[in-house]
Amino acid sequence: MRAPRNPVERRAFFGLLALGAAVAVTGCADDRPGTAPSPTATTSPGPPSGSDPDVPADTGADGPTRVLSKGPAGSNQIALTVDDGYSNEVVAGYVAFAHRTGIHLTFSPNGLYAHAWAPHAATLTPLIEAGQVQIINHTYNHHDLRPMTDAQIRAELERNDEWVSTTFGTRTTPYYRPPFGFHNPHVDGVAAELGYRNTVMWNGSYGDSKLVTPDYLMSQARRYLQPGTILLGHANHPTVLGLLDQIADLVRQRNLTPVTLREMFPPAEH
Repeated sequence: MRAPRNPVERRAFFGLLALGAAVAVTGCADDRPGTAPSPTATTSPGPPSGSDPDVPADTGADGPTRVLSKGPAGSNQIALTVDDGYSNEVVAGYVAFAHRTGIHLTFSPNGLYAHAWAPHAATLTPLIEAGQVQIINHTYNHHDLRPMTDAQIRAELERNDEWVSTTFGTRTTPYYRPPFGFHNPHVDGVAAELGYRNTVMWNGSYGDSKLVTPDYLMSQARRYLQPGTILLGHANHPTVLGLLDQIADLVRQRNLTPVTLREMFPPAEH
């Protein structure tokens, strides 16, 4: 494509090129090690007039759609969330850690990795029933939902919820975490029709969506283990296994209270 000769047209032409480059870069956003999480912007409704802007109003199954990216202000709560789970070893390590310490965790597994999760159903089920562990929906195949049809989005969420229900005896509504953090108002709307009115993002991460060193992971933990953090981890790489006790010690030293997402954002009572 040749640039126009007219000066005004040339400015418009190069402006469009710059816009296209910016869009291309933005479309590649992900939870890469060494970068802070960048949740996708949405147009979800804001808090009611006169309310605390850091506390979602109604996060129940019948409430407004909300994007949860940090905990309420003025609390020492922290939500430790663990995604995916394609490593049998790491899933087993996290389950043993929860059982041994009593620490509250939220798991976001994909049914695609049932081979790693199903062997621990007998251990996790009583922890779920006691409210120590929560499981939310992260879709079955961990694909970007944005280019999918409405029927495909529904199938990803429904299939994963069915797997969780059959395996662990619990439902994932009303919380879901979109794969890669990729979502938009339309995706959230389709999810909300199924009862997923809480899109769960994060404001802290171990950066372990890829293999990282122990020093790096602990530097991320020290940076983000703060009051009100929704912290993103993954059950994919073994680095974290040797650090779980250090992480628990850091949580205690900072007087933080680990809670599930349901405890941090209770659904409305009906």
